[in-house]
Amino acid sequence: MFLRFLSAAPALILAALASACRSNDITLDGNPVKKENSKYAELSGDTLRIGNSLIERTFLWNGGNLVNAAITDRTTGRVFQNISRDASISIGTGNGPGENGRLELETVQSDGIRPGRLEATVTCTVDGTEFRRVFRIYDGCPAIACDNYVQGAAAEEISAHSNAADRKNIESTADMKQAGRTGSRLETFSFDGLHWQTRTVEFSDVTDWNNNLVAERNFIPYRKTGYRGNLLFARDSRDGNGFFILKEAPCPGAQVGYGGSDFVCESGTFTVTGTGAMEEDLKQNGMIRLYSCVTGVYGQGELAALKALRNYQKHIREHHPDRDEMIMMNTWGDRSQDSKVNEQFCIAELEKAARLGVTHFQIDDGWQEGKSPNSAVARGSFRNIWENPLYWTPALDKYPDGLKPVVDKAEELGIKLGLWFNPSIQNDFEDWEKDAGAVIRLYRDYGIRVFKIDGLSIPNKRAEENLRKFFDKVLEETGNEVVFNVDVTAGRRGGYNMLNEYGNIFLENRYTDWRNYYPYWTLRNIWQLSRYVPAERIQVEFLNKWRNTDKYKGDPFAPAGYSFDYVFATAMAGQPLAWMEASNLPEEAYGTASLIRQYKEVAAEFHEGIILPVGEEPSGRSWTGFQSISPDGETGFIIVYRERNDRVSAGIRTWLPENSKVLFTKILGDGRNFRTMTGENGRVVFRLDSPDSFAMYRYSIRQR
Repeated sequence: MFLRFLSAAPALILAALASACRSNDITLDGNPVKKENSKYAELSGDTLRIGNSLIERTFLWNGGNLVNAAITDRTTGRVFQNISRDASISIGTGNGPGENGRLELETVQSDGIRPGRLEATVTCTVDGTEFRRVFRIYDGCPAIACDNYVQGAAAEEISAHSNAADRKNIESTADMKQAGRTGSRLETFSFDGLHWQTRTVEFSDVTDWNNNLVAERNFIPYRKTGYRGNLLFARDSRDGNGFFILKEAPCPGAQVGYGGSDFVCESGTFTVTGTGAMEEDLKQNGMIRLYSCVTGVYGQGELAALKALRNYQKHIREHHPDRDEMIMMNTWGDRSQDSKVNEQFCIAELEKAARLGVTHFQIDDGWQEGKSPNSAVARGSFRNIWENPLYWTPALDKYPDGLKPVVDKAEELGIKLGLWFNPSIQNDFEDWEKDAGAVIRLYRDYGIRVFKIDGLSIPNKRAEENLRKFFDKVLEETGNEVVFNVDVTAGRRGGYNMLNEYGNIFLENRYTDWRNYYPYWTLRNIWQLSRYVPAERIQVEFLNKWRNTDKYKGDPFAPAGYSFDYVFATAMAGQPLAWMEASNLPEEAYGTASLIRQYKEVAAEFHEGIILPVGEEPSGRSWTGFQSISPDGETGFIIVYRERNDRVSAGIRTWLPENSKVLFTKILGDGRNFRTMTGENGRVVFRLDSPDSFAMYRYSIRQR
């Protein structure tokens, strides 16, 4: 369904459904308009309403230069009333009425990757700048996303915020206004009240250099201050209700045109800064895409906030087990680089990978005719790749019959073959169409559906747009069957909150050769991220613990000190990645095949739920774990790890309701079945008899 309406008829109601209490169908100019479940958008007079059964956003139309009026949590009934008349978005533009304001509605069906949704597109011109804002409204989601586009913008970006130490004493109301202007913005809200318990969450990628990936800051907004992060949660202490803003952008350090902050807060005013465009970007012809913003609501309690966020995140990309579940092996982790990669090596690796229970085997750098800078056999380059038209074809000396013998062996063993790929970065991915063609040919010639995307650099808007064109072209030409493992280990990339619709995240490179792999480090990284990023979208490494034992001599947390079952178990919350050569594993390693087989039976169901961390932060000495809350809310899974400590049992704070009778059934690892009554904060006492052990339980709430 596609409907177009002009502001010249502001009294017309534009809706797929105005509210849950209205009739199933409405009429527009005498013609019936079928309701779209609970999604709706309507323009009546100077008021625009968009929403579903859980959330509504209301705007003053203002000629299309929208001014936030209110956000309504339709579950709790709380209305967050905006008290400012500032335009919601501004790129050096004013707050006055827009010109040529227009609202368009389109019902977009699921394409197997992006879920079905109602898109409400608002366009207008303000002070010579044209805006297009596409609001994405999903059924059953307490958040509404907005994709922002601009054309002909003035060259004004976020101004730096002055240091509070340089400001004068406040002796009058006028003194409070000297904190500096906010400049351009993607979104702004001003709510009454002074008791906003606020938290921002900053993420770090570039994981070759960072091993602390999540930083939280808790504060009550006071004077105008900038904060870094992709996420902001704000809860009104007066009634316990709150909202969140997710900035769909790279991590702060990698954003285009970054001005030093993502949010500017002052008392009840919350502004999203850092549009994702620089002066030269704004001067381009045509619409350019800025960063997107998502606004959601939640009721009392931390779990309500995290479930609201995760609900939206699960609407970014549909998760299909036959496509998205993977236990992948990539041989790069044993540091042979491309020195061993050839047909015979891959076939031998596949046979051993099948013994272990691997579902996907990915050939990293070295399968291709062209040589990269990371080649161990010949110094190559990523520059001017297309001067060699055979660069992305199988290396003839390694694969004399192409990849077909390897593909055939993989199919025989029930394993899916994947490849490494590095798009041509020169001139801001100028050769994106050639790159897409190379991937499409590999799909058509060999049926390869999984590609690790490495070497990305997004220094400006043109690079970002061309990279999106690459991804979209591949998906369009392959019927949306290709999955990308998007590497975040180095460079300016999408991070954890942008490009999520294209596949999963290749999280980190860790090597026993360099003594930077510890099972509890990896567990800690996924544990911290899982609070705010879907764990099922992250590839989590486990390594060959028998390699380089001499380099860890005397280290109490050396990988060799753990069972191989435990090493695998540290990756179970995400998509496990065997970062190793199977040929280097000792025979005893294949005993873990039994655990992997059992894990595969429940992995899809585990990943279907909302996965959140429980217990203590992994430290090598803690009791820690994850909980997966099933959609029914009454069942789910808990993984518990007893790290190297002397506590045979421990009370772990979970996300289960207090004072509930719960049945725990062990399905993996150690431990035993038990029934218990949850304590304060969902506390449950778990028992594991040995240090460095784990258990996965299925739970069922029997009585509240």
